[in-house]
Amino acid sequence: MAIFYHSTRDVNKKKITASQAILQGLSPDGGLYVPDRIPAIDFPLTALANMSYQEVAFKVLRLFLTDFSENELQECINAAYGKNFDDPAIAPLVFHEGAFYLELFHGPTIAFKDIALQLLPHLMTAAAQKNHSHKKILILTATSGDTGKAAMAGFANVPNTKIIVFYPQAGVSPIQERQMLTQKGTNTYVFGINGNFDRAQTNVKNIFNDQAFKQQLANLNYQLSSANSINIGRLFPQVVYYFYAYGQLLAKRQLTNGQPVNFSVPTGNFGDILAGYYAKKMGLPITHLICASNKNKVLTDFFQTGIYDKNRPFYVTSSPSMDILVSSNLERLLFYLTGSDPVMTADLMQQLQQTGAYKITPAMQAALAKDFSAGYADESATSHEIAHVFKASRTAIDPHTAVASHVARRFKDANGQPMIIVSTASPFKFPKVVLSAITDNKAGQLQDLTDLQQLRQILKVPYPSTIKQLLEKQPQERQILEPNQMQTAILKIID
Repeated sequence: MAIFYHSTRDVNKKKITASQAILQGLSPDGGLYVPDRIPAIDFPLTALANMSYQEVAFKVLRLFLTDFSENELQECINAAYGKNFDDPAIAPLVFHEGAFYLELFHGPTIAFKDIALQLLPHLMTAAAQKNHSHKKILILTATSGDTGKAAMAGFANVPNTKIIVFYPQAGVSPIQERQMLTQKGTNTYVFGINGNFDRAQTNVKNIFNDQAFKQQLANLNYQLSSANSINIGRLFPQVVYYFYAYGQLLAKRQLTNGQPVNFSVPTGNFGDILAGYYAKKMGLPITHLICASNKNKVLTDFFQTGIYDKNRPFYVTSSPSMDILVSSNLERLLFYLTGSDPVMTADLMQQLQQTGAYKITPAMQAALAKDFSAGYADESATSHEIAHVFKASRTAIDPHTAVASHVARRFKDANGQPMIIVSTASPFKFPKVVLSAITDNKAGQLQDLTDLQQLRQILKVPYPSTIKQLLEKQPQERQILEPNQMQTAILKIID
């Protein structure tokens, strides 16, 4: 049965196809697209044990992207997942220190965003052809660190597209910035923004909602789209690896068919953990999705109190991809908690915009507790977790993974269900933080680029190919904008 999409804020629930939603990215009313129903899996869980990543991706995504033919979808998947990943498993599951770690950092930018952003350009190109779109696609993306490089790498030199990335100029790691500034491509552009990620993301959303500006772009033969997880073409590919992780546990005989598991997910913009929620609602036996936050613990407080309040200090931490106070994808979860009520959802989002806070009902908070738990790790706990895992297993984890690992180890599960920690980035992406945790060096005495070699020697593993390339490239000059200069910069690029 076909699945259609509508906005979380549209009272009429106007339906569009999956390919149309991918092309648009954000709904014209400012809401996010959601499927008109969440499909149930139509294959036995036992089959997962014998499937490759590509096979699981096809089985899951065909349930959401129903206006793509099987051949179209298979071609997109095959093009996305191949030798561009340094592990043929794409997302291998490993075990250390009492938990399973789902490694999502074996793609070209050594971060989990690659899983979706190697696929999205192929989906978007197919969607444009399917909808007979003759306009060029302008992709605007705000990044807290990893999405920017992964999006540029995915869309580099894709015909009839341009991609512009905005990042908080003081809020990403040196390696994350260098990755973006060394990206090659005739259609890729990157700007630092004065301010934090929330400021960059808010201004990108405002551009999407500026109808006069969108008409100006249309007159220049461009249509806007997004590579952030507000785009369903980014969100639903992330559902795949939850099923794939379960299949690997079945293949390793670490659980029996139907046995529940828990996932601990380092969370910022709420896309990754929301994908786990969709997996659970589709039929994957997940008991708890554990929302792990860093010192910017707006989500932890929300899950524990029912109050979302961004009126608080913003901290720049060692896990920058989680330095977020406005978690955009939470709107989709709120929509489900309201009983799919677009009026109530829009009202909550309006409260957030006007006052910086909102409070959900006791019934909604009770519904949250059925699927989610939450916790956080401050900077000291993050460092201690990296050191603990390394001492116990001689394995290094990055600070985002460490946040999830710390929260997972403090999670009380009376049933002893398997714990899967979503490992979102390579330790080589944050060498300063990792080295300062596992050696006696002080963080302030380390430099991200010069100490990569020391980290490699300690771990006794070769560099990922992306790090080799990174060290060989000369970065372009940084371009820094005020948020009110973003539209001018966009027009200069496309005019």
